[in-house]
Amino acid sequence: MPLPPLVKTLIEKKVDEFCRRRVPEHAQGQVKLSYKFRGNSVTIFENRAPWWEGMKEWTSMAIAQMRYDGKTGEWTLYYADRNDKWHEYWDIESSKDINKLLKEIDDDPTGIFWG
Repeated sequence: MPLPPLVKTLIEKKVDEFCRRRVPEHAQGQVKLSYKFRGNSVTIFENRAPWWEGMKEWTSMAIAQMRYDGKTGEWTLYYADRNDKWHEYWDIESSKDINKLLKEIDDDPTGIFWG
């Protein structure tokens, strides 16, 4: 079942707030967080400003992905390995409350999202 429009709108607000809150104001010229929906998933990216003179564009790295299961109404958290392959995150169960997953990403008790 596809992601219901009302659920997408609600999740978009929560993930947008997470991305804006996560980066301190003094660092926003160098680091930003963004997100992208694709099907039933939303992926959070860390974006960094060019760090040497020859670079023109910001770089982007996937941090976390949350996938919606239309049958259960639950979100499952995933992390990317060094080859950008997604794996289910083992330290938290799927939840209907995406705030729990966002808190896990923010707290990062395993160091897998932010290092």
